[in-house]
Amino acid sequence: MIDLQRRVAIIGAGVGGLSQAIALKTTLGFNNFTIYEKGSEVGGVWRANTYPGCSSDVQIHWYSLSSDLYPHWNKSHGLQPEIQAYWIKLSKKYNLYPHITFNTKVLSAEWDDAKQQYTIVAEDVFSGKRTSSVAHVVISAVGILEAPKIPYEIPGVRKFQGTSFHSAQWPGSIDLQNKRVAVIGNASSGAQFVPSISEDPSVEVVNFIRTPTWFNSRPHIPYSDTEKWIFANIPLAMRLHRAWIMFWFDFPSIVRPSDKTLKKRREAMTKYILDNAPSRYHDHMIPDYPPGCKRTVANSGFLNILHRPNLTLNFDGIADIVENGIITKTGMYGHSRYYHLPHISLGEMLLFDVIVYATGFIGERYPMHVRGLNGATIQGYYDAHGGPTAYLGTAIPGIPNFYLLAGPNTGTPTSTLFVEEVQIGYILQLIEPVVSGSASSFAVKASPTDAYNAKVQGRLSRSVFMHCYSWARTNGTGKVFNPFPWAVTLWWWWLRKPNWDHYVAVGAEKWVWARRRKAAKNILKCAAVLTLLWRYISGSVHTTWG
Repeated sequence: MIDLQRRVAIIGAGVGGLSQAIALKTTLGFNNFTIYEKGSEVGGVWRANTYPGCSSDVQIHWYSLSSDLYPHWNKSHGLQPEIQAYWIKLSKKYNLYPHITFNTKVLSAEWDDAKQQYTIVAEDVFSGKRTSSVAHVVISAVGILEAPKIPYEIPGVRKFQGTSFHSAQWPGSIDLQNKRVAVIGNASSGAQFVPSISEDPSVEVVNFIRTPTWFNSRPHIPYSDTEKWIFANIPLAMRLHRAWIMFWFDFPSIVRPSDKTLKKRREAMTKYILDNAPSRYHDHMIPDYPPGCKRTVANSGFLNILHRPNLTLNFDGIADIVENGIITKTGMYGHSRYYHLPHISLGEMLLFDVIVYATGFIGERYPMHVRGLNGATIQGYYDAHGGPTAYLGTAIPGIPNFYLLAGPNTGTPTSTLFVEEVQIGYILQLIEPVVSGSASSFAVKASPTDAYNAKVQGRLSRSVFMHCYSWARTNGTGKVFNPFPWAVTLWWWWLRKPNWDHYVAVGAEKWVWARRRKAAKNILKCAAVLTLLWRYISGSVHTTWG
């Protein structure tokens, strides 16, 4: 039975927050929840990232909600407009819009232990007006791609007088025709939009690359009308296709490859890059770290367009950003089509009208103030443990009834949505006693959290993730806080049900007695089955020997 007085707050209307809301409605029949969304529409990263060529890295049939598979995807990898439309459709289907407070940023959530509830302070992003509300459960669905990273460590970032923006904040009205465009960064986002913006020969593009990345072939394969019909009309066809994608992605994590296999893989990836990139870039295109240390970039066209005359890769490094351009460190890759100032010791001066930062996101700081028991905070816990840390990437000691989607060490090379769906199933089991009124709160204990993370970090310390500078490590070289170092199948197994001994329950007398009664009934059922089985066996034996 649901307690109508209990309230749940979800922070973020991205794919995780929307999936959590749908599960509350469909699994628990619970409707007293609010989703706080700082943007003006649902979708999260798919609302925010509108740069040309934005698409999913994982095949779209595995990046769909398991309860709402869609047979009519156009290609193997969904493009941003198509994915965004899918989540808007689901939000309407499940009537989520009345639950969403748009253009509202959560500033803080503080736990009142006497009242067993959070006080949430939120701010209207336009007016600045602040409001306060309460919730008994808070679910953080802000993910790890919430705060775009601008490289302020580069001198002069704020000096540039032209147009500049992060790729996650792409202006819908910008016209790059006849513009000189600098792109800083070359990971997943940059590799997706550089082919699109350089397609216009009037756009002069220079892509500044500090650290080369590994690429693999991941073409976007169109689905035929026949395939779409099969997915829509043949029972289980779409689910079998999805299962095959999961197996294909997860198998390398289940069966650890040998050193010989890893060497061959590196050689094959090296050959792939060199076979596709112009020879003038060969000395700079191969990373000095092993594949897998950073996320491998899906080559959906980037390597193939490096021969375009209006596109230049620059590996010189950036010494300074000035009012009208960028000064490089060495000047090896100056290009005659640009107007260069007289050579200076730092390198060359390249003039630009636009700078696009494809420089990733800030992952090691939690984006809002959350206080739990005895003054404990999420960021304080992160700092005390050398970086983002949580129990199963989901709960934090001292922070009751607060759960993270896509929390620390939940990153896999598979479907983020699948990872979050597994978490949602786990979280529902923790919050059901709270929203039903049979318990007040659950808080994970410190000792199992420490034991779990010791296991995670022990595994990571022997992994490929230790061999490079990465945003997924504290300060680039410290604790590895993002990857989950096992197969996603194991993730599902560990989170299939909570270990209640790892949690402290408050106000849970009803829940405890209900569990005991259920356990007693199960024991009696088992005893009855065993008794009947024994009588049957004994009767058979007597009949045989009689």
